[in-house]
Amino acid sequence: MSERLYAKLAVIGCGLIGSSVILAARAVGVVGRIAVYDASPAARGRIRELGFADDVADDPRDAVRGADLVIFATPPLSIGPAAAQVADVLKPGATVTDVGSVKAAVAEALGKVVPAGVFVIPGHPIAGAETSGPDAGFATLFRDRWTILTPRITDDPAYAEALARLTTFWEALGAHVDVMDERHHDLVLAVTSHLPHLIAYNIVGTAADLEEVTRGEVIKYSAGGFRDFTRIAASDPIMWRDVFLANKDAVLEILGRFTEDLQALSRAIRWGEGDKLQELFTRTREIRRGVIDAGQETAEPDFGRQRREPLV
Repeated sequence: MSERLYAKLAVIGCGLIGSSVILAARAVGVVGRIAVYDASPAARGRIRELGFADDVADDPRDAVRGADLVIFATPPLSIGPAAAQVADVLKPGATVTDVGSVKAAVAEALGKVVPAGVFVIPGHPIAGAETSGPDAGFATLFRDRWTILTPRITDDPAYAEALARLTTFWEALGAHVDVMDERHHDLVLAVTSHLPHLIAYNIVGTAADLEEVTRGEVIKYSAGGFRDFTRIAASDPIMWRDVFLANKDAVLEILGRFTEDLQALSRAIRWGEGDKLQELFTRTREIRRGVIDAGQETAEPDFGRQRREPLV
């Protein structure tokens, strides 16, 4: 059992990440009361049935009122409007954060609406799966995963204290915490997450559109690579629409580099340059081994283990 860090936690949005935050925070005892709001009436009803929150509000203002920590777990482009809706009832001295995979746009949006005296510390837990909704959450989803925080640069000791407390919160949930500049975060994630998702969506769409290959054949004869692409392409379409629109500069920069590299690879295949292909495949295999050695070979939670072992 960890030390209680916040008397009240409010979570706005209760999909996979939002519900997992609630379950993990409750499991380790770092918060007192937990209030939740989700824009979907059906989701709110399901949260009440599951019973993992103390209060399920039908108005987001009621959820955040009196909260010491407010976490926005909604698609990136909705975070600013959601924060504006509750800004006037945010508790002075509270911390406002989020869980989105785009940070510069979110930080700008929150900075415009969150009042002085409330600490804005954008965040991004790098964990998840293609499942969504209140039923998808697991208390151990963040164990041994990274959470990136992108605080503003300031000499304010109160802000530094808020950052230290939020860092401790994520560590209590099992995460490793890193701090970086918000725009650097967006560039890194454009490489490691956003571009792979864009490729996955595109290649699955291309396969579905091939007139020479039926949809049944695509499904029936899916090899390992295509299965991985379809898993990624099953992710929340609204969230990923927002990711690409909110992080378009970094994504387009990396996409341009990728396109150049893909053209070079195409030339090597066309001209039978086997040495170049082997060199690339050898180098990329070493990167994959590095991912495995770092314990990041899968983003999927161990569902069986999580059901058996509470996070303590």
